[in-house]
Amino acid sequence: MRLLENETRAFEWSRDGYTVSTDRDRLDMDMIGRFLAEEAYWSPGVSRDLVEKAIAGSMPFGLYGPDGAQAGFARVVTDGSLFAYLRDVFVLSAHRGKGLGKWLAESAINHPDLATVKGWMLATSDAHELYAKLGFHALKQPDKYMQIIR
Repeated sequence: MRLLENETRAFEWSRDGYTVSTDRDRLDMDMIGRFLAEEAYWSPGVSRDLVEKAIAGSMPFGLYGPDGAQAGFARVVTDGSLFAYLRDVFVLSAHRGKGLGKWLAESAINHPDLATVKGWMLATSDAHELYAKLGFHALKQPDKYMQIIR
């Protein structure tokens, strides 16, 4: 991992020709918006405006392939101190099967600016085994948690 020298305090990690970066300027908003609206089961039809607003209020993590094109994405909604919610983790189909989704999520969880975060959450319908390898588990006291779904 290295700190990029720009005012956004962007970090990046490299492995096997791939890079994970928190540099907002590198994000391919067209690709992210298209994937979340058209391919992600958790956000069908979400508008580009809402995607941009969500990313603006989050810590984004772009995954980039050896050619420099964006290959995946994740974001963390956080107060930067105690709580974080991992969201919108995906890897484009051409890059799957290489452990990149796990690496992308690990990069987010291990980000140095989130070192004090004790409470991490996420929601998934199909990747429980993947996230269990990173330390996530079902809620120990689900009766204490509540939600509103509009």
